[in-house]
Amino acid sequence: MTAADSRPAAAVELTSVIKQYGALRPLRIEQLTIAADDRIALLGLDQPAAEVLVNLVTGASLPESGVIKVFGRSTLDIADSSDWLSTLDRFGIVSDRAPLIDALSIVQNLAIPFTLEIEPPPPEIRQQATRLASEAGLGPEMWDKRVGDVDAVSRVRIRIARALALNPSIVVFEHTSASLPRQSVATFGREILTMVEKREAAAIALTMDVEFANAVASKTLTLDGATGRVAETRPSKFKFWS
Repeated sequence: MTAADSRPAAAVELTSVIKQYGALRPLRIEQLTIAADDRIALLGLDQPAAEVLVNLVTGASLPESGVIKVFGRSTLDIADSSDWLSTLDRFGIVSDRAPLIDALSIVQNLAIPFTLEIEPPPPEIRQQATRLASEAGLGPEMWDKRVGDVDAVSRVRIRIARALALNPSIVVFEHTSASLPRQSVATFGREILTMVEKREAAAIALTMDVEFANAVASKTLTLDGATGRVAETRPSKFKFWS
């Protein structure tokens, strides 16, 4: 068996993908493979394009051309809504598009993936919620705070905890650093990478923030939007973000 043969199977694989979405040019990805043990950052996608890519890899939308496979199965083969939800459960998505309920506590927000009984959550559900909170770096002093009263870093931690709730195989970070204070970006990125490695999950961070990309991933790639080619990013002494 060669070294290539011993690598884990691809968690996500995109080949010759083109998707129109109302921008000046379509989203193009010539080839992108994320193994089950990869933690990758992908530069070159703004927020609208990142949303399109997330929808494609989760099977929420289909490309005009090309093939997207999740653990070897094409998203074109998703049969119905139940089948799609099973695919979606394999993903944990950290995105500002995922709503938080500001009037509820952190624990109540983290209980929602498990139950709608949150006034208060049953003891076993509260235990699951507090475990997630702790994993995401939210200590006991934070658990009963209203989400509307916490800072930007804590809100991102809550979103990460929510994304990890159902034990995903793949975690997607969608412009996660955009709301973070600049001085927190590199440290928090490294903390996120540690969380994902402990979970033994694949991860892809979609970002325009080079500093965050270098901290959150073991490999940084850049997408050329005109050609769809994805190449490994060379380290730079300069820092850029958006």
